[in-house]
Order: sequence, then structure tokens, then C-alpha cells
Amino acid sequence: MEFLAAPDNALAALFVASFLAATLLPGGSEAALLALLWAHPEQTWPALALASLGNTLGGMSTWALAQLAPQRLPPRHVALVQKRGPPLLLLAWTPLLGDLLCAAAGWLRLPWLPCLLWMALGKTARYAVLIIAASPTMAG
Repeated sequence: MEFLAAPDNALAALFVASFLAATLLPGGSEAALLALLWAHPEQTWPALALASLGNTLGGMSTWALAQLAPQRLPPRHVALVQKRGPPLLLLAWTPLLGDLLCAAAGWLRLPWLPCLLWMALGKTARYAVLIIAASPTMAG
């Protein structure tokens, strides 16, 4: 645990946890974010940036991998993504549904830049809300 006592190491671990949490691997990054901020409250902005970046890159890795899947008959959840387009990735932060949305967007070959931007917006907003909600308990 001493490894995580250093702010830089804790930030690196948060980035990895956030990336992995956005893939099909099980895990959550919220606890890692709150633990880091509990130990290093002065790291709020770097933690928000790295958690958002890691989680967005993890979601984009699912998007990219889904492009490798053959395009046969589309699954049902793909129709909604096809109809709504990249803005639906604002919900990419949601458990399970977010992974399906990222995969569907990649499978449909939706353009990467709008997908990245909408995904980043949703994921960053989720972490910001979490930090704001937890800040009174972390302060005292």
C-alpha cells in the first residue's frame, strides 16, 4: 500500500483502474477515485483528468475492437445507437449499458471523433458529479 501513498503512483493506478473499468473486464473506478482523493485531496483536478482520460480510452478500445466484428444481422441494441448516433455515447459511463453502446458504435463504424467527444463528456461529467457529491464527506 505504500506504493499508492505517493500521489504520482496513486494517479497512475487511478488511470489504469479507470481504463480497465471501461472495458469488458469487471471493475469500478469510482472507489479508486474516491480513495485517491481521500488520501490526496490536492490532486482533485489531475485525478478528474486522468480518470476521465483512462475511462474514455477504455471505452474507445471497446469501440475499436467492435469494428473487427463481422457485420451480419445487427443485434437489437444496435438499432437505437444507429438511430441516435454518437450523442447516445453520453451514456457510455453507465454500467453494462455503456459497454454495449461503445461496442455498438464501433460495430456500426460511427465516426471516431464524435464518439470520442460524446463519450468523454459523459464520463467526465459522471466523475465530476461524484467528486462534488463526495467533497463534503472528504472535507471533514
